[in-house]
Amino acid sequence: QVQLVESGGGLVQPGGSLKLSCATSTSASVYSSMEIEWYRQTPGKRREWVASITNGGFTNYADSVKGRFTISSDNAKSTGHLQMNNLKFEDTAIYYCRALLIDTPYWGQGTQVTVSS
Repeated sequence: QVQLVESGGGLVQPGGSLKLSCATSTSASVYSSMEIEWYRQTPGKRREWVASITNGGFTNYADSVKGRFTISSDNAKSTGHLQMNNLKFEDTAIYYCRALLIDTPYWGQGTQVTVSS
């Protein structure tokens, strides 16, 4: 069973930055086979995809965050990251990490990001 733990959320002013982390319980060799994704969800709305990185390092972003967010993966530490810059009010949400290993998805518990002045 793969466990994911997100961290790095918090309260930030508009225009500010946060870096989220997604620590997995896997070894580096297993982690290197994973695809890591970030999703977010606000109350009353469906969970939406934010960004993803394949095990080959290919990245993709939702249009709403393109140019502001950067997804990365540290294979040595079995940890994924989401660098969020120029945050906006509408980025406020619970952010979830999702890892895909051999077509099996695993989710973390989420971390709250609040953008407020």
